[in-house]
Amino acid sequence: MDFHSLLRKAKHGLEDLLPGEEKHSHTHDGHECHEDDAHAEYGTNRYASFAPQSSGHAKWYVDGASYFWAVSMALEEAREYIYILDWWLSPELYLRRPPARNERYRLDNLLKAAAERGVKINVIVYKEVPQALTCEPQHTKHALEALHSNIKVFRYPDHYVSGNTLVTGLKDIHTGLQNFSLKTFDLARASQDALKSLYGTAEDTVLYWAHHEKLCLIDGKVAFMGGLDMCHPIADAHPGNIDDLVFPGQDFNNARVYDFEDVEKWENNKLERTKSSRMGWSDISICLSGPIVDSLAIHFTQRWNYIFNKKYTTRDIGKYQLLEAPNSHSGGANHLLGDGEEYFGGMQQRFTRHMHRFLGDEEEEASPKPQRQTDGAHIQLARSCCQWSLGVTTEHSIANAYMDAIKNARHFVYIENQFFITATSDKQKPVANKIGRAIVDRILRAHQSGEDFQIVVMMPAVPAFAGDLKSDGALGTRAIMEFQYDSINRGGNSIIESLRNAGVENPHRYINFYNLRSYDRINTSAIMGRAERESGVRYEEARQGYDQRYDGYDYDRHQGRGDSRRGQYDRYQEAASHISDQTWNSVSSCYMADGADLRSVPWTGTPEEEFNAFVSEQLYIHSKVLIADDQLVICGSANLNDRSQLGNHDSEIAVIIEDPTPVKSSMAGRPYTASAFATSLRRQLYRKHLGLLRHQPPDAADRNWTPISHDQVNDYDWGSSADRLVEDPLSREFIDLWRNTARKNTDIFSRAFHPVPNDKVRTWEDYDGFFSKYFVIPGEPAEQAAEGYKKGKVDYGHVVKEEFPGGVEELKAWLSGVRGNLVEMPLQFLIEVDDLAKDGLALNSLTDDLYT
Repeated sequence: MDFHSLLRKAKHGLEDLLPGEEKHSHTHDGHECHEDDAHAEYGTNRYASFAPQSSGHAKWYVDGASYFWAVSMALEEAREYIYILDWWLSPELYLRRPPARNERYRLDNLLKAAAERGVKINVIVYKEVPQALTCEPQHTKHALEALHSNIKVFRYPDHYVSGNTLVTGLKDIHTGLQNFSLKTFDLARASQDALKSLYGTAEDTVLYWAHHEKLCLIDGKVAFMGGLDMCHPIADAHPGNIDDLVFPGQDFNNARVYDFEDVEKWENNKLERTKSSRMGWSDISICLSGPIVDSLAIHFTQRWNYIFNKKYTTRDIGKYQLLEAPNSHSGGANHLLGDGEEYFGGMQQRFTRHMHRFLGDEEEEASPKPQRQTDGAHIQLARSCCQWSLGVTTEHSIANAYMDAIKNARHFVYIENQFFITATSDKQKPVANKIGRAIVDRILRAHQSGEDFQIVVMMPAVPAFAGDLKSDGALGTRAIMEFQYDSINRGGNSIIESLRNAGVENPHRYINFYNLRSYDRINTSAIMGRAERESGVRYEEARQGYDQRYDGYDYDRHQGRGDSRRGQYDRYQEAASHISDQTWNSVSSCYMADGADLRSVPWTGTPEEEFNAFVSEQLYIHSKVLIADDQLVICGSANLNDRSQLGNHDSEIAVIIEDPTPVKSSMAGRPYTASAFATSLRRQLYRKHLGLLRHQPPDAADRNWTPISHDQVNDYDWGSSADRLVEDPLSREFIDLWRNTARKNTDIFSRAFHPVPNDKVRTWEDYDGFFSKYFVIPGEPAEQAAEGYKKGKVDYGHVVKEEFPGGVEELKAWLSGVRGNLVEMPLQFLIEVDDLAKDGLALNSLTDDLYT
């Protein structure tokens, strides 16, 4: 539905906008749902959602720094309640950086302060299988509930491990179960009986699936959805002042080098930041206000009460209580939230009046700099849930929204997602969701009609965290990659192959896939060596003392070693304070707008030391966003795969936002009226990926770092030179800029760092020649690593020396050509390997479902 159609339908009575008139849009695309998928109670709402359409204001955040800063402000202002849904919640997470100057803004400190002023805090986290994951929600529960009696934490679901069956089923692949950790390689080879015993069951469903939602609700006024980590920089060594660290302890993480372990010991980090980079995470989050917050509160209350009734009617009597529906003052158990139908009836009436008010004038003229409507946007809540996750009939309204948005897009679809696993037909079983079919059908329609139409997909180069993709431990990662490539361009029924089979000679005219990648320079300059000599303390030892000091290490309870580490930190800091350090701690600003030329950035030390300090890593895309036609945005926790989309696997939430605020724009060179929220978010993302935004330090807060209760609209520089470059996503000039930037960045990174996946690697022999021969891989036995260093190998992620006979000056001249983080997705990677995932190994049949 385009913008003017939205206004026209609103003015003529809202027939197609209000609940009761929308048709059920199935993810199965013409195929019948299973018997338990009937959705009878949801059929009258848009996308067959449990919730009717609502409204409100929306504000976006395109990195963790701004998002977490806004959350910290809202938590400080909480006066009644805080509701949090999370897959993984770290009590020790600093919402403002650097930590040394923001102890007050560590999450546990903020929640404790809120509880002490009377705020009721309810938290729900996913209860994982500890043998398979490392997020340790038991630590989350105990740490938070110990802070104050006003903080209550639920973990769900319960997994009841049957020890005998588990040991029997796994004994052929594992020995020494004292410190048992079921990694993806073991998971893929374990028997189905062993896995069922490990995960347990509920409502006749094996609990392989996760509660994956991310939500923070405050006082019924604001809601936050999504968001994780800061993206820049990936280097975080500060020899001149350790207190400038941005990522303390295990917060400095690169799971492709070392995965998280013992997260309750937040200061215990095995990743040496003087040798390795962190892996940046790219994410998109939103803040909401208005009636839509009520819909989200209803969903949270349903989740809380469902878990209460499952777990706490007979245990911990009196410790936890049921929650009441938002704004419900009736009292009594009979009025506690069930399906929310009675409450939603009143909400629907308010929404009808609201839509009549702010969509009444179809002819309102658009402006190049929009003035936001006071009443807000049309917002629809959608979710994935079922009997095991919420005790309800299966709902896959998020998938329905994705299908509908793609089918009805008139000009373009932009998808940014952590995964891309989908099917064009039933021939791609076990993959069941048909978002891929919707993509093929929409492109065929554009091709047959001669339309200008584009789909852009952003996803991680490596969808999980294996460093060496050839290793046994990367089996699970390769399985996911195989499903993704079979969705995109191989396997016989992929999107690209289906288009070619239907007569589209060049599918890349319509659809293309991209990744993100970063580089940086670790500050291991001569200043570090001098400070180490004068203090008698290694930098890493001093940094460990810092971590213990700022990550909650209790010095009163730990004598000897704790005091020693603190003393080492103090001695190093004293020595460093007398040394002038001109070396930059990060050079990530060099490939952003108005950044310095890399060749002019100072370095203290030898050219060889500077050469060895450069590192690169994928910028891990964790976003879950779709933008269509600069008018509609889907944002939430759902990945583009079966786990998130089918409804009877992982539980998810998302919102569909259609902001009626018009803004003058252009599309394919023609005048066009866009939605202010959708087009500003899309333009901001494009500028970020292309390096058309200025680098922003983690403590440089502005209006875009505030919650929506402070500033209802994002501060966006409409009409600036950079904005004009990305205004029209279908213009020839923009498409050339986007594709040429991606091509150039890809070539630069490929030569300098030999990253994999890579289009130069079509076979495992190519892999050895392009990657394995150059790098010492983390986790290699010490003797093997030592032998590799003797042969001239470098640590994973560093520069391949033989590519630059001219040394660091040649390297810096080469890297200075990078702009932003955009790179092409290597669709030819290992394309000549018949079975990417199962090379010499055997996956059990169950993991097909787990990895899709």
